[in-house]
Amino acid sequence: MDAMTEEDIMRTSPPELRDLPSDFFKNARVVQPEPGDECVVPIDIDVVAWFERQGPKPNARINAVLRAHMLGAGKKKRGKRGAA
Repeated sequence: MDAMTEEDIMRTSPPELRDLPSDFFKNARVVQPEPGDECVVPIDIDVVAWFERQGPKPNARINAVLRAHMLGAGKKKRGKRGAA
C-alpha cells in the first residue's frame, strides 16, 4: 500500500470508505484476532454483508474491529480521568 498513490487508493477503495473524515485512521492500528470462545451476537445483515464483501474470514475481521474499539475506548476513558 505504501507504493500506491492517493489516486490509486481512492480508485480501488470500496464506496463505504471514500468519504471518511481525514482523521478517521489517525489512531488506527492493526489488531490480529485471537482464538477464543465463541458467542452469538445479533449483527445487522447489511453490516455482515459489508464484511463478507471485504474478503475471507469476515467473523475474524468483525472481532478485530470490536477489539480495536474496546481497546481504544479504554484508553479514552483513562485519559479523561487523568492518571490511573
